Amino acid sequence: MHRFRIFLVFFTLPLLAAIGGMLMVAFADEIPWGYADDKGPARWGRLSPEFALCEEGLAQSPIDIRDAVETDLVAINFHYGETANNIFNNGHTIQVAIDAGSYIVYNGIRYDLLQFHFHAPSEHTIAGEAAALEIHFVHQDRNSGNLAVIGILLTAGDGEAGSAAYAPIFDNLPAQVGEPAAAGEALALETLLPASRGYYTYQGSLTTPPCSEVVRWLLLDSPLALSTEQIAAFRAIYDANARPTLPLGQRDLLRARR
Repeated sequence: MHRFRIFLVFFTLPLLAAIGGMLMVAFADEIPWGYADDKGPARWGRLSPEFALCEEGLAQSPIDIRDAVETDLVAINFHYGETANNIFNNGHTIQVAIDAGSYIVYNGIRYDLLQFHFHAPSEHTIAGEAAALEIHFVHQDRNSGNLAVIGILLTAGDGEAGSAAYAPIFDNLPAQVGEPAAAGEALALETLLPASRGYYTYQGSLTTPPCSEVVRWLLLDSPLALSTEQIAAFRAIYDANARPTLPLGQRDLLRARR
């Protein structure tokens, strides 16, 4: 999951301090990192002391999804509205900043939707297999600063419904790095999700420096199909911005029983 710029007015310095790893926004902007060569994932932990968790952490993301334990889990309650398509290229991915008001409730906690962004290929894999893209919807609990990230695997195929919902994004992909700017039509956020909302869950980290271990991952188990043209348009800009999978270790990997 890519680091995000904090520009919403309800964030305060005390809250940022409480988040711990979330001051990584400044660090990640100031310390060059990437996905290749001497700035790539294998080197992140040595680029700066602030990035040490990338190498030393025991609850890192992404992971390979396999052998999940099926159990009774609460549903993810989505409260998604509309947002302007505040799209921009931040130098590591294409990201959309979300207008205030959309959120999820998970285990009784409200997490406000801040942004979503893409990785190619997918960062999480299913039994070793990656999808063409992965989208991350990044939410934050205002009280604790912890994150809940909805991940969805995106495949290339005959996805007419998905293709139409995502058209305002993929028709306006910015090739150049810049600030958020509204482009195209407004987004109905609910339409960006698959109809089935089953999910895998585990406790993990940001998938970019500084790799802070503050993320409750909620990976939907139904992929969404986009057109081959949409997939190709993104990969013409970012073709390899995915961190390799890390060991699950002693963490629980659960799947909501259907």
